[in-house]
Amino acid sequence: MTDSAAASSDSADLSPSADTPTFHGLKPLAPKRERELEEIFGDGGMLARAIDGYRSREPQTEMARAVAAAMDTHDSLIAEAGTGTGKTYAYLVPAMLWGGKTIISTGTKHLQDQIFARDIPTVRKALAVPVTVAMLKGRSNYLCHYYLERAQQEGRFASRHEAAQLREITTFAQITHSGDKAELASVPENAPIWAQVTSTRDNCLGQDCPRYKDCFVMLARKEAQQADLVVVNHHLFFADVMLRDTGMAELLPSANTVIFDEAHQLPETATLFFGETVSTTQLLELARDCVAEGLIHARDAADWVKLGANLERAARDVRLTFGQDNARMSVTQLPDDHELFGALESVDIALQDVIETLQHQAERAEALGACLRRALELHEQLERWQLGVTPPSPGEQPLPLLDPDAPRVTDGKREKAVKAREAEAARLTAEAKAAEGADSEGKSEKTYTPPATVRWIEVFSQAVQLHQTPLSIAPIFAKQRAGAPRAWIFTSATLSVKGNFMHYAAQLGLDAGKSLTLASPFDYQNQSLLYVPRGLPQPSAPNFTDAVLDAALPVLEVSGGRAFVLCTTLRAVNRAAERLREEFERRGWPYPLLVQGEASRTELLDRFRALGNAVLIGSQSFWEGVDVRGEALSLVIIDKLPFAPPDDPVLAARLDALTKKGLSPFAVHQLPQAVITLKQGAGRLIRSEADRGVLMICDPRLVDKPYGRRIWQSLPPFKRTRELPIVRGFFDEIAAEAGD
Repeated sequence: MTDSAAASSDSADLSPSADTPTFHGLKPLAPKRERELEEIFGDGGMLARAIDGYRSREPQTEMARAVAAAMDTHDSLIAEAGTGTGKTYAYLVPAMLWGGKTIISTGTKHLQDQIFARDIPTVRKALAVPVTVAMLKGRSNYLCHYYLERAQQEGRFASRHEAAQLREITTFAQITHSGDKAELASVPENAPIWAQVTSTRDNCLGQDCPRYKDCFVMLARKEAQQADLVVVNHHLFFADVMLRDTGMAELLPSANTVIFDEAHQLPETATLFFGETVSTTQLLELARDCVAEGLIHARDAADWVKLGANLERAARDVRLTFGQDNARMSVTQLPDDHELFGALESVDIALQDVIETLQHQAERAEALGACLRRALELHEQLERWQLGVTPPSPGEQPLPLLDPDAPRVTDGKREKAVKAREAEAARLTAEAKAAEGADSEGKSEKTYTPPATVRWIEVFSQAVQLHQTPLSIAPIFAKQRAGAPRAWIFTSATLSVKGNFMHYAAQLGLDAGKSLTLASPFDYQNQSLLYVPRGLPQPSAPNFTDAVLDAALPVLEVSGGRAFVLCTTLRAVNRAAERLREEFERRGWPYPLLVQGEASRTELLDRFRALGNAVLIGSQSFWEGVDVRGEALSLVIIDKLPFAPPDDPVLAARLDALTKKGLSPFAVHQLPQAVITLKQGAGRLIRSEADRGVLMICDPRLVDKPYGRRIWQSLPPFKRTRELPIVRGFFDEIAAEAGD
């Protein structure tokens, strides 16, 4: 055979014919790729020979084929892989062989560490490929030489213990190669001292920093730019998307392939970064930095302490305009004379005093120039929020809101803010009336275009955040993906409702047809039981949590503790902890009780695994990303279906927009989102082929409501019962087998 004939033959082997049926919505994988993957994943293949206990699983191979097909054509793929499928290997193998430069983004630090430290080295060794790897974290994880030196000069410590920690960090800075604070075990990662010796996006001096060449963040970025595989997290990925698009620093290198693991978290994370937030915390940090840098570089030029104190007082006064409780509300819920708006004007005055002073002193030191840039940016963001001006899209330059030479806080500006709120309220009222009119005529309002953003306020114990959030991130995210050709892989155990990806795909602007569902290899019919107790009240009943606990106590007794109690609200967590603590003591049950908030999540989970018979009560943070294998977890109790609270300002605005489009908010958004969240919680129970246990869902709507069937059919195929004796029998069977 001639060289040209051989090349032609090889090309034909790699390129399927044009009339071949699609493969999960993608161009079918070439036969040569198919054979290579079979040699890797098949019985006796490369993975089986290199990894003890590895067993070939067809769903894993199928996912690897689909991932490889997406990489070959720079396409997107949504892959829902049930627990135990082995999805990490299914995307790592094609990524190492054919993915080119690959970014792997995870939702949790735990998975990020696991992929970097365990999974990648295992697969790389099995394939014997020379792949270079880097893990990149957010800048707050890296020690900053500049701010370490400033902290040493200032000597401001809350205690002697904090001063001792700074000495340890100073020693660490002289010996570390990465600057990653996780390496210094003697100073906890959440210790307050770290805030003084790490940088933020706001206060980083960039190339003008005197220690730029030694910067740990820059060294980590350089290492990532040179690596074949870079492991990051979703927050870091989207922060970089925004930074790159606004012409600042490129945090992540350009890639041929982007893989999102735990991709069910993306809509929420992307919404966070594609919106705009101004917080009183940012103002307080600016005030602190202005005082510190002003005293160092221009001590005699201004009364820096007074300037900082005025801004700090104005920022703290914003919090005082609300009550003691934490709260979330839309700006349209506030009356025009609410104290918040006057407090924001005071912030504006103090902020412009700072800006005027910095404009005259910025050239004296880059640190003062950085403070000026931060002050101007905060001022613009605050004005956009007050006036209801939509934030610039990624890649766009913000427009000047007011004439920079105009008087500072004028009645005209105040009138503009009032008119903006009045216009927003009037628009919402007009749209509501138009929708009602269309409904009364039997028509749907199909031409309605929802507002681009919703303005809302979040009140915390010590701070206030002013948000402007996009109602849909699909157009923004689609714009990001429309850049350089690359493969986009979205994978998680929970992305669909009964195999339908429309809800997830619509949120991100993806093609729902380019998807596949891979069932878990676990034998749920024999390993598990879904129990929905009889006789429980509706979740709206005032005594609902106590009724749930009444039903749970006999199950906890027969399970011997070893349980998660997953609640949908912190109020339910607190009530469950109070009641179970009383009941365990009264009945003399030896089950240790672990409660969210009493220790860190990691510490609680470590104690739960070690104790072996504990009961852990938690809310949202324990519904996902938690892996407890073995007998320590044999019962998962979920109090009610996790529908998002309708008083959430962003959700309320999105539901309103769907209604005005003539769609059902419940069917289109609330139900699918609740199903995905419930699947996450249910997924805590069976984590291996040896696990056995009961999933107890205490919400009668799962059985009573027409939509209940759709929900439980989206869960793994548990054996189902409503009878307590069957639950007791199931645990007796487990105990008997353990005795054997």
